[in-house]
Amino acid sequence: MESQEGSMHGNLMTLPLFKGVSYNRISEIVGKIPLAFSRHSAGAAIALSGEPCRDIRFVIGGSVRIKISNHTERFRILQTLTAPAVIFPDFLFGRATSYPGDVTAIGDVSIMQIAKNDFISLLRDDEIILFNFLNMLSANAQKSVSGVLALTDGSLEERIAFWIEALTQIDASDILLQARQHDLYTLFGVQRSSFVDALESLRQRGVIEYTPTEIRVISRKSLRGLLIGNI
Repeated sequence: MESQEGSMHGNLMTLPLFKGVSYNRISEIVGKIPLAFSRHSAGAAIALSGEPCRDIRFVIGGSVRIKISNHTERFRILQTLTAPAVIFPDFLFGRATSYPGDVTAIGDVSIMQIAKNDFISLLRDDEIILFNFLNMLSANAQKSVSGVLALTDGSLEERIAFWIEALTQIDASDILLQARQHDLYTLFGVQRSSFVDALESLRQRGVIEYTPTEIRVISRKSLRGLLIGNI
């Protein structure tokens, strides 16, 4: 029993939200805040696009695949989150409080959930967790600044980088954008030749690989580094 408890506490301490929180404080949280744990097999739905976000969900074991798309599914972006990770933390509060994409288990996955009201209490009671959460939100807000600048006067490579970065989480891996090149260069308002040249430039830098219908991100960090200000 003690080893299981220690393992659970250890898992919680690896989560970005609990970074810097002591083992004793984790024990207090476990005893005070209702934590819901669940296990899911491959292909199981963890969250659905449009579902109200009434709790904050953490991947504490395994990996999940996230799919975000427009209503016609002509544009789809897929990404993988591997434990320890938090799912869409910036959609718990604000005007848009629904999940923006589908989240599906890859293999066996362990999820921890904290109800919104309980999470608010946790933020009120613990400065470290509050600062960790604010840093998550700030990181997502700040990437928009560099992205908007790239959209106004940046290179086409920077504009592509922002579009992909805005739709993915900072700790995402195996990022795949699925769309026809015609739809993409129309979206960016450029000629096909210019768009393909930009993709080839990114490929040569080791940032992406691409086909006529897919762009696979090799390095999100390098993609992010293309943005103005390198935020």
